[in-house]
Amino acid sequence: MKPRQFAVIGIGRFGASVATTLYEMGNDVLAIDSSEAKVEGIVDKVTHAAVADSTSEIALKSLGITNFDVVIVSIGQDIQASILTTLLLKELGVGYIVAKARTMLHGKVLQKIGADRIVFPERDMGIRVAHNLVAANVLDFIELSPEYSIVEIIVPQYMVGKSLRELDLRARHDLNVLAIRSADKKINVTPAATDRMQRGDVMIVVGKNDKIQALSRE
Repeated sequence: MKPRQFAVIGIGRFGASVATTLYEMGNDVLAIDSSEAKVEGIVDKVTHAAVADSTSEIALKSLGITNFDVVIVSIGQDIQASILTTLLLKELGVGYIVAKARTMLHGKVLQKIGADRIVFPERDMGIRVAHNLVAANVLDFIELSPEYSIVEIIVPQYMVGKSLRELDLRARHDLNVLAIRSADKKINVTPAATDRMQRGDVMIVVGKNDKIQALSRE
């Protein structure tokens, strides 16, 4: 399969993490920042890196920004630059724009001017940490909507040795098991009703937040 092409604008902690991870996954990644030092720090970890002012239409065109499948706007402190960059990308015809927002109002503005997806790294990380503190067996937490989430839950002791049919999480908790990761990191993405939980297994489940919370406290 042909690698996808991503451009990441703004190489702070979040942008650098996104860019290097996408590159490690086999994609073509262009990292862009106005800071020469930040570009030099990431040049060996992505496909290409460039020093450029993303609020300049000429600069974006010279980078061939419209050739990328996805452009991630990860500008940190400068909200004005974040908004102007997103607006320029939209006007230039970039196919899919992901924009990082600092606040809900910032996110609403980005959405109104054409960003296809808004991410709130600080808020989302706060949600994950809070859930982990409340329920120690919750490893990760991804909010799909205000009502639904996907979570990774360490299989509690009472489930060890029981099959999915015996646990019947769909009927008892209104939760669906998407996958099971064993202690040796092997992932079963099509768990059968007869599959039995082992010590150290991690369930990836999806469902309503209140149902997930109830399960995580058992």
